[in-house]
Amino acid sequence: MENERAGGVVTVEGPRRMLQYRILRYVPNLVRDEWMNIGVLLEESDGSNTAMRLISEPAELARVRRLHGEVDEELLQDLRGEFDARMRTSWNDIKLYLSKLETTLSTTLQFSPQKGLLAEDFYSELDRLYRDQVAPPSGMRKGGLVQSARDWMREKLKDVFARHRVLGKLEQKVSVEGFTHKGDPMRIDYGYQNGERGFIQTVSLKRDVQQAKVLAYTAQCIHAQDPRAKISAVTEMEPDPKVTNHLFVREILAEQKVRIVPLNQVEKFAEELRISLN
Repeated sequence: MENERAGGVVTVEGPRRMLQYRILRYVPNLVRDEWMNIGVLLEESDGSNTAMRLISEPAELARVRRLHGEVDEELLQDLRGEFDARMRTSWNDIKLYLSKLETTLSTTLQFSPQKGLLAEDFYSELDRLYRDQVAPPSGMRKGGLVQSARDWMREKLKDVFARHRVLGKLEQKVSVEGFTHKGDPMRIDYGYQNGERGFIQTVSLKRDVQQAKVLAYTAQCIHAQDPRAKISAVTEMEPDPKVTNHLFVREILAEQKVRIVPLNQVEKFAEELRISLN
């Protein structure tokens, strides 16, 4: 919530809501009581919202492999698809599923005890819990500079979307396996639908050329099924045609009709979204 004061904008805290969460753990050796946190389940206490976020980035899966060489990656991939499908059902169906899950999870997967907390924004709290309790520490991430650049852009983008009152109308961490191939671990930062589908992904021009290639391929697959879908790549700066990497990213994204939105233009972009999603 925002109020005007002395010509400026003052942020006023919104109402705090009661949430509850559990951490999903991968337990490769039950005898030794060792585990690794691989996901967060967050619920509104009144049942109005439930979300599950699981590890999906290559660096996150690589960390599990380094610590537990015998990790069952197929199990983790199947579990993510299962949760994605279940979280779209009714609240009663979700509660029934979670109740059954408590008694049917394999010995290699366990939920931590449930804890409660107060928060203003559901998805911001989901991101915080995931960052604090599941995501690899920044110093341990493979390609840590790439990850830091994208994390920084995501935070900026989320702040802009929140101020323009569009954040609640966007789906976060959108699975693309329905467009590409089953088990595809990629998650697009944001998705939306207003008659036409739209997708928004952060891409670092300086250090994330490979991510741009992945987005280009994903965009090609999306447009094969939905030619009208709008796909946008948010970058930290305007591509410089004199820089080889920038030129490469701009060309491969343009070929797949992906719009590049530099961070200095996201305020205008967010306002466009607000109008189109009303």
